[in-house]
Amino acid sequence: MTRPARLTGILAFVLAVAAPAFPQAAATPHEMHKRHDDPMAYIASLDDPKRDAYQKPDEVMAALALREGEVIADIGAGSGYFALRFARAVGDKGRVYAVDISPDMVRHLNRRLRDAGVRNVFTVLSDPDDPLLPDASVDRFVIVDTWHHVEDQANYLALLKRMLRPGGQVVHIDFQKRELPIGPPLEMKIAREELMKQMQGAGFQLSTEHTFLPYQYFLVFTLAGARGELSPQNAQSRDFVSLPLSAVRRSRFAVRTSRSVAPS
Repeated sequence: MTRPARLTGILAFVLAVAAPAFPQAAATPHEMHKRHDDPMAYIASLDDPKRDAYQKPDEVMAALALREGEVIADIGAGSGYFALRFARAVGDKGRVYAVDISPDMVRHLNRRLRDAGVRNVFTVLSDPDDPLLPDASVDRFVIVDTWHHVEDQANYLALLKRMLRPGGQVVHIDFQKRELPIGPPLEMKIAREELMKQMQGAGFQLSTEHTFLPYQYFLVFTLAGARGELSPQNAQSRDFVSLPLSAVRRSRFAVRTSRSVAPS
């Protein structure tokens, strides 16, 4: 498969479930592709209040216990369902990188941030295989319903390790590999056990597991052998790392693409 065709396929699937799945019956890949023929209708579905019933965002936020001053990277941020919640939690001294490969999503979120006056969320139009963030710049990566669309997961994990600050975390929330009334087809899902093996093979260890979500696993990883934990005082005192120019051009209020992404 050529690279443009592969990117188009990845974009189609990431748009389908990268932020949430639809609060209705599980879709086939063909059905999911049809749903983003109308980008605005699809974006509206991402923030459907019905999603809260299974995603339990308040409980997720309580479990994460984000601290003022932290730097969070929301991988597959979509319409900002979690990114805006993260922004409130980390406060003015914190920062949220809302990372997505879809120009439509990034433009939508840029407008949403501007209209709401949110100043601590920075969108990043990333590559499918690289979040385009600086080394040692992130306290926690949060990856919700997105990991099963990353093509080269081993390489992506190597990049996340470089981008994590000491004591940082990688949080995975994704659909259980079983038949469910929502979410992607069974063949697209990654089993919890498979993800555990991937993370351990990349040098991560399971720190915490939450089991209150009805359809998703919720796993928190740290680097194996890592010592110490980010304290609120340290989080507030850390200097932010500026994005490189190539990423700034893909960021909030300055979205510019250096490659062509075919519409899904």
